[in-house]
Amino acid sequence: MSLQLNCDLGESYGSWTMGLDAAVMPHIDQANIACGFHAGDPLVMQKTLALAKQHNVTVGAHPGYPDLVGFGRRSMNCSSAEIIAFMHYQMSAMSGMAKAQGLTLEYVKPHGALYNDMMANIEVRKAIMQAIASFPEPLVLMLQATPAHNIHLAEANEFNIKLWFEAFADRCYDDDGKLLARTKPGAVHSKDKMLAQVLQLKEQGTVTTVSGNTLAIHADSLCVHGDNIEGINAIEAIRDLIS
Repeated sequence: MSLQLNCDLGESYGSWTMGLDAAVMPHIDQANIACGFHAGDPLVMQKTLALAKQHNVTVGAHPGYPDLVGFGRRSMNCSSAEIIAFMHYQMSAMSGMAKAQGLTLEYVKPHGALYNDMMANIEVRKAIMQAIASFPEPLVLMLQATPAHNIHLAEANEFNIKLWFEAFADRCYDDDGKLLARTKPGAVHSKDKMLAQVLQLKEQGTVTTVSGNTLAIHADSLCVHGDNIEGINAIEAIRDLIS
């Protein structure tokens, strides 16, 4: 099983710094870059794109709800039209800034609460798919790999868009294929458990759930986090495992 590595980057804003982007970029394949609504600003976007170009990393837009104060982690009761509009706004900004550096925007991975709402609510998911389908450039949608893989593929086919499914290296899975809530014990893996889960995904295409069940998931990409030195070290170890 061949896995790409993706990471959420470009999430600094003004004088506030988030993440260790320069240290992460050499080890990943895909950069999910914030578009200014939940984090990021024009200068941060520009610098992050330059890093992606330097390390030959595929560029993705990481749009969120318009919620800088809450870092995009709070759900908003938006209509489908509103979701399509703010998706287009953010995707256009990232695409244009990428072109200014000779880069091409390849995919979209929603951020935070928008991502969670996409996975839980078919209306939100279809609005996001419609935004991608109606965008003037062909883009892939990245969403969570779950047992509903075939259902999501069928939905995407209605909009004639392509999907990339992602798994998570550092999160424990619940028995229904969703991520175990962070409020529950064991929701975030230690480094050893993280590496064991990555190896299991690579070799068997499965994860072990919180209760010990084996769950088959189809994943194209693996989400890693590198906002601290321990995270960077884990990314290097994961890179070695899947190379």
